[in-house]
Amino acid sequence: METRLIRPDPDALLRRTVPEESDHKRGRLKIFLGAAPGVGKTFEMLTAAHQLRRDGTDIVIGVVETHGRAETAALVNGLELVPLRTVIYRGRTLHEMDLDAVLRRAPRVVAVDELAHTNAVGSRHPKRWMDVEELLAAGIDVLTTVNIQHLESLNDIIASITRIRVRETVPDHVVGHADEVELIDLTPNDLLQRMRDGKIYAEHTAGRAMLHYFSPGNLTALRELALRQTAQQVDAQLVDHMKAHAIAGPWAAGERIMVCLTLQDGDASLLRYGKRLADRLHAPWIVLHVETNRDLTDAARAQMASQMRLAQSLGAETVTIPGQDVALDAVAYARAQNVTQIVAAHPAGHGWHGRLRQWLGRATTERLIQSAQGFPVHVVPRSPVEEAAAERPEDIKPFRIGPYVAASLIVLGALAIGLLLRRGFEVSNVSLAFLTAILGVAVAYGLWPSLWASLLGMLCFNFFFLPPLYTLTIAAPDNVVALFFFFATALIASNLGARVRNQAVVARHRADITQSLYHFSRTITGIIKLDDLLWSASHQIATMLDCEVVMLLPENGTLEVRTSYNGGKIVGADDLAAAAWSWKHNRIAGRGSDNLPGVRWLFVPLRTGRGPVAVIGLHTEKAGTILDVEQQSLLDALADQTASAIESVLLSSELDQARLDAETDKLRGALLTSISHDLRTPLASILGAASSLESYGGELDDAARQELLATIRDEAERLNRFVANLLDMTRLEAGALHPRRERVDVGEVIASALSRAARLLSGHQIEMIIDPELPMPLLDDVLLEQALFNILDNAGKYTPPGTKIVVTASSDADNLFIRVSDEGKGFAASDPEMAFSKFKRFESADRSRPGTGLGLAITRGFIEAMGGTVVAYNRRGRSGAELAVAFPLAEKNTK
Repeated sequence: METRLIRPDPDALLRRTVPEESDHKRGRLKIFLGAAPGVGKTFEMLTAAHQLRRDGTDIVIGVVETHGRAETAALVNGLELVPLRTVIYRGRTLHEMDLDAVLRRAPRVVAVDELAHTNAVGSRHPKRWMDVEELLAAGIDVLTTVNIQHLESLNDIIASITRIRVRETVPDHVVGHADEVELIDLTPNDLLQRMRDGKIYAEHTAGRAMLHYFSPGNLTALRELALRQTAQQVDAQLVDHMKAHAIAGPWAAGERIMVCLTLQDGDASLLRYGKRLADRLHAPWIVLHVETNRDLTDAARAQMASQMRLAQSLGAETVTIPGQDVALDAVAYARAQNVTQIVAAHPAGHGWHGRLRQWLGRATTERLIQSAQGFPVHVVPRSPVEEAAAERPEDIKPFRIGPYVAASLIVLGALAIGLLLRRGFEVSNVSLAFLTAILGVAVAYGLWPSLWASLLGMLCFNFFFLPPLYTLTIAAPDNVVALFFFFATALIASNLGARVRNQAVVARHRADITQSLYHFSRTITGIIKLDDLLWSASHQIATMLDCEVVMLLPENGTLEVRTSYNGGKIVGADDLAAAAWSWKHNRIAGRGSDNLPGVRWLFVPLRTGRGPVAVIGLHTEKAGTILDVEQQSLLDALADQTASAIESVLLSSELDQARLDAETDKLRGALLTSISHDLRTPLASILGAASSLESYGGELDDAARQELLATIRDEAERLNRFVANLLDMTRLEAGALHPRRERVDVGEVIASALSRAARLLSGHQIEMIIDPELPMPLLDDVLLEQALFNILDNAGKYTPPGTKIVVTASSDADNLFIRVSDEGKGFAASDPEMAFSKFKRFESADRSRPGTGLGLAITRGFIEAMGGTVVAYNRRGRSGAELAVAFPLAEKNTK
């Protein structure tokens, strides 16, 4: 019986030994994983913290969220709480964990609640799990909490179940690398009762939550996801422990079935038996195919591909690994994956072919049973039809004479060299020429030609070099021994050479595939246009699979061919119908599949977590199925990369459209607000004054009538400014603004703008400083005056009465500058540029004279249309704001 040395897995051993041997030990992470909000994960974390404190462990609370729950808040008492850090963001006071304070305190353990929390802007890390990573790197153990819906890989699944997209997520590797994961779970009925009792949310919130997120169906699904995640975590830790300690499985902590599928034993009854066994044991099952470097026919490859597709349809995890010895490689894989039971087919033992296979060692089931110490092996009998099919030697390509002729010529060449060497060397040295030739044949042509070369080399060595010469008779007994060891050495050398050749061929093939996949991944990552991406993917798939390819995407409710790499092959109506069926049902359809196999093309849907995004069509002129097992695995890898890239491009387009829609809605809402308030206010004043004149005109004195008329005039002018601003903004956004350029006296334009704004600035001190040597640039005087008027109007609204507004105009060799400064409170310190946003008003502004919030946005549009720039900033050394306008004086920049 052949055995293999079991040694610790280097990666698993490194993960366990490096932290222990390093000078700075990494902290341990324990996660309390909640199946749903409100199950009590924070309560359990604080309970564990109290237990550690009673045991004498130095433990503090970094941050805890009680959410107003009395039982949880009571557990905070008695534990040291590191003071939180206060952050002011957009006028709100936020409290975050003080990471630096915890690091300075350097406790043995720290409790950090809400692992998925997003930190306030300005924090060292954007996410709290990053803070935890830094604490662990500092050697501090961490207790933390997170709900199952915050796992990144489950985000799409959670959204599809609850109809709510969770925005705060934690990468899976954070949970995967945790030293302990404790599941905190409640039955849906208990959790809903806690909700009704007001122990999770307030009464007005609990009702809405129970109608939407906290439904029994949602809670059951979340609970199952949490249980599965915890089970996977425990199973991965068990397998990692076995690998690190070189423990030869199986450890039957949980059942795991493996079906060993070979070409001779690859019948449907074997797979169906594995499915039934896995269902009875409620265990996951794997279908393993060990891919050896055998020269198989297309029919044999199609047979294996069909069996692997059947296994996938039955719910198995299909795995293909390269190897040389099917039995030993299968057992080694089973031990590495902690498989507990192996299923294999009964060997084909009847008829001369079955006996020949056993004699040649090709019946893998017997060798599998011999090697599988500690594994129950289920041997599944064949049906008569499958037994008869197994007797036919149709899986190996026909015998080829070429390698044997080449092997004979190489041995004859070695004979010629040996005859030349015989005159000066001993016979034992001459034999090395034959061994070298046999090794060359093994490396070049494989096992069977090298065995033929060994036999031919032995005969030549006996005939030409062992006395009596030129006969096959051996006279001396020592020559018999020499010939025996020569032949034995030749057989061993040929076998080793053939094995090295096979390994090199497989390794080179795998390296080429890996390099192609890596290059493809790098290529599609940088593509931002969908058509370029589809063409690149089609070219790559066609090249690697040696077939014609089309890519179909939905357009106007139907699937259409978007790009093709098909050499002119036409996709007919039947083919398009099969593609539509594949898209609709999210399953493979077409030639060689179980669905609509009569069409000429094979269609494979490209899937992501959101569903299908495209369909790939494959076609080849070769008979039989299009893809074998290896090509199917390669297509899966290419399809996954392509689907992710297509989804990324589509999501980017959808995000841009969503941003545009959101901005449109925002502008529409702001516009409606302006119309409903800022436009109706002056109208109300006008109507009120007019109705007063109409009703009481005869009873009013001249002063009262003049006051009412002045009100009508002022409010009409104000209304006119509002409407003009809206029209100007419409012109700007439509691109219909075309400045009329001519030489402009900037001083006169400034004076005209001040004159128009005199009524608005009547309560302010106005100072105008104009350089007498100002040049006359090429500008549109109407647009410039309106822009300056808007700036002055803004200054008048947002500065207290009696303060000074200064307008200056100057120039240097290259630019003309106009500055308007005031003595108000200035812009918001965070970003003065926000003043140019549409419908933007500052909270500190004087509300007595409202506006549309478009004035400065229009000003920037006018000035940029004339080739200038405008910036806003707060004045240095004193309160107030300043807007600076600059126009280039070079005519080439303004034409």
